[in-house]
Amino acid sequence: MLPSREMGAKSLKPPRLILHNFLTSEECKELEFIHKSSSTVGYRPNVFSTTLSHLIATNSSPFLIPFVPIREKLKEKVENFFGCEYELCIEFTGLISWCRGACIGWHSDDNRPYLKQRHFTAVCYLNSYGKDFKGGLFHFQDGEPTTLVPMAGDVAIYTADSCNIHAVDEIIEGERLTLTLWFSRDSAHDEDAKLISLLSKTMLHSSINMPEVKPPMLASINMYWFSLDLASHQQLGFDICLARMHVLGFDVWSCQAEGLLSDSTEILMEPLQLVRGK
Repeated sequence: MLPSREMGAKSLKPPRLILHNFLTSEECKELEFIHKSSSTVGYRPNVFSTTLSHLIATNSSPFLIPFVPIREKLKEKVENFFGCEYELCIEFTGLISWCRGACIGWHSDDNRPYLKQRHFTAVCYLNSYGKDFKGGLFHFQDGEPTTLVPMAGDVAIYTADSCNIHAVDEIIEGERLTLTLWFSRDSAHDEDAKLISLLSKTMLHSSINMPEVKPPMLASINMYWFSLDLASHQQLGFDICLARMHVLGFDVWSCQAEGLLSDSTEILMEPLQLVRGK
């Protein structure tokens, strides 16, 4: 059974669902990092985007990993709310940032003949109004809520048709960042199938053009060490091979040495525990 807040939202017409704190701050920051590392010019002035196909094309496929659980959670939420379990595919996934001067007037998300396959929309806000940007409020033309104030972690889910015509105010200052997904009932527009095909072609191309493998040169054991204070003589920092784990708040603990391991080569020799907040 749906929680009471969702039942209340579902009874409204046009149908839409607002979820608060759906994404964690860590998820928001990780997606923001990917966007700042990989974005390209977007579909309108002062807008930048990062698509999953672009990540594959630029040999940044590892950046796809954080999207996987978020996309699945959103798809499940959309299917449950609109009563179309196992009927939907994800048609498009993209990180979109709006900079100063960007705005869009009243429209629906299927307002072009080539967009009619889009049936539902999910907009995940990755940063916050007032703190990270000014302007950029989201308005629905009809129904409640009329205005959404973007806050990091919140999600707006709604139908992509004319029942949910909306607009976004001009960005006055800063950068407004969202993760936007569209969902379709038409499996011919399944984004996953296209991404798998792209990945396969990329891997095949890489294997064909792979240079002759030669033994690597010996490297310094400190080449992957990132010091938190470059001016300090103390060994404070972490191995960048473990950077993703470190950013998420985890570290590796040696059961025998009873201490944190600073050199990733030690991992091969020790029984270990994964710890957080140690």
